[in-house]
Amino acid sequence: MRVELAHEADFDGFRRQARTLLQQGVPPEAVEWVVSGGRAPELFGAQDEPAVMPDVAAAVVTAAPPPRSTLQVPATFLRLASAVALHADRRRHTLLYRLLWRLQHEPALRHDTLDPDMAQTRLLAQAVRRDMHKMTAFVRFREVDRNADGLPTLHVAWFEPQHHIVEATAPFFMKRFAHMPWAILTPERCVQWSGVAGAVLDFGPGGRKQDAPGADAGERLWLTYYENIFNPARLKLKMMAKEMPRRYWHNLPEATLISTLAARADERSARMVAAEPAPTARRLPPHAVAPRASTVIPIARLVKPGTAATVADRAQALAQQRNAAAVCVDCPIGALATQTVWGEGPVGAPLMLVGEQPGDQEDLKGAPFVGPSGELLDRAMAQLGWDRASLYVTNAVKHFKYEPRGKRRMHKTPAQREADACQHWLEAEIALVGPQAVIALGATAARQLLGRAVSVTRERGLWLLRGDGLRVLITLHPSALLRTEAQDREAAYAAWIADLRLASGLAQAAPP
Repeated sequence: MRVELAHEADFDGFRRQARTLLQQGVPPEAVEWVVSGGRAPELFGAQDEPAVMPDVAAAVVTAAPPPRSTLQVPATFLRLASAVALHADRRRHTLLYRLLWRLQHEPALRHDTLDPDMAQTRLLAQAVRRDMHKMTAFVRFREVDRNADGLPTLHVAWFEPQHHIVEATAPFFMKRFAHMPWAILTPERCVQWSGVAGAVLDFGPGGRKQDAPGADAGERLWLTYYENIFNPARLKLKMMAKEMPRRYWHNLPEATLISTLAARADERSARMVAAEPAPTARRLPPHAVAPRASTVIPIARLVKPGTAATVADRAQALAQQRNAAAVCVDCPIGALATQTVWGEGPVGAPLMLVGEQPGDQEDLKGAPFVGPSGELLDRAMAQLGWDRASLYVTNAVKHFKYEPRGKRRMHKTPAQREADACQHWLEAEIALVGPQAVIALGATAARQLLGRAVSVTRERGLWLLRGDGLRVLITLHPSALLRTEAQDREAAYAAWIADLRLASGLAQAAPP
């Protein structure tokens, strides 16, 4: 039985014919698949035979046809088959129908990764997908001026795919260049898009390379740009030939430069190494920076024993420090953060809590511990009977450091140099607030308070002493509890509360 398909990419026609053949119980070896406009080469047989031979069809029904309701194919196989149907191999339809037949009689075949037919199918599908990817990467449009006819400029490209992928890949260009009229010519199939809302892709027969326009001014500009961004130190010819196979070069404008640029790569690399280093550009543009508060009201005078510095003087100095930190450029974090997040609480608070850095919510609201970690801290304070308004809460680093993940900003631990850039702000807060003790929430806070690396897991729940005599209690940051596995979270929270309770005597004392 000879089954004829309308064109090379006629997967819908293949599905209809294959379903009918399966229902009739026609085995794979009794079917010959051909495409309209040309038949597969044969060793024997006349070329003027009809498309379907009824007498042969009746003779080849040797197996019991499966019931209609049992014709089931895995969805994964359908996606695989739709790609294989676009391959240039003339035996692809025979392979697909043989697999469909076997899947009806050998359901476990879908899980057999070593089966030769399944392995061959995956290889063909992979080759088609790679060809589609290369088409999206290597199509180069050239402009055709149609203003004399009152039509917008048409962008035309010539491409030579290995497989029958034009109809499958065209929607990518339709979405990518939705408002631009364009046409892609290939030897087998051509496609055109008008760039008008509501239009449909118009497919036609194949074209010739001479039908495509020649080089234009836009292409010369592209070649100039390509030549100037070429980095000889990163040239890897083998990798380039793997990602951009040589069969595509004759249709790529930039390919004319590859040989010349590669030949001069060693010389240009040597010149780059021998050249004087360029001065490092500032990440932040220079701008007027407000003077630090310490130059307005010296902290040393305010906290020096025996002076008459009042709470109001210290509050004023703390406010000036906050204003100065708002324009700090000592590290690059502030360039990406929304604002500086300063500490909150009264001057003279008996207890200070120091975290690592602001989070996403703190960065947006400009206040410390107002996000998920702050909610957990507030819950702990309420359980311990602490009044947050009588405590001073701050962070060792005053800006939010993050890395973008889609639309979200994910926390990123500050580097040591970035934490050190904020050290004088933290010390100013300690000097002006004058707490009797500090709770270090997490490793970054403990390291900045004590001047050394601290293992929170080993030293949590301990009171440590700074060089200036200030006591520091080590414990976890609330965010560490939020990352704990659900089954362990209650136990971890109870242990954290036990750490904090060691400071209850100070936390419940009223500030002077």
